[in-house]
Amino acid sequence: QVQLVESGGGLVQAGGSLRLSCTASGRTFISTGAMGWFRQAPGKEREFVSNINWSGGTTYYADSVKGRFTVSRDNAKNTVYLQMNSLRPEDTAVYYCAGRKSLIGTIRASEFDYWGQGTQVTVSS
Repeated sequence: QVQLVESGGGLVQAGGSLRLSCTASGRTFISTGAMGWFRQAPGKEREFVSNINWSGGTTYYADSVKGRFTVSRDNAKNTVYLQMNSLRPEDTAVYYCAGRKSLIGTIRASEFDYWGQGTQVTVSS
């Protein structure tokens, strides 16, 4: 089984930055699969934020975070990162890391095989 553990969430003022990390353990193939970040605000559905393919060479972002967030990965460490800059109050949510066996990224939550427990990000105005 594969376990994903997120870290790096917290409280930050608008305009500030946070870096989320997601470390995978268990089956080693996760280090070669695509990874993604999703978020869920209170009373809202889970939404796609970003994904990255197996090599890190292809990334994709939701329009709402494009230009502010950057996803990256270190396969040697089985870790994916989400650098979040210029944070806004509307970025407040629980952020989830997700992994899939496929090498190719996707924006659909249903197409990910593994999920972390989530980390809270709160942006104050």
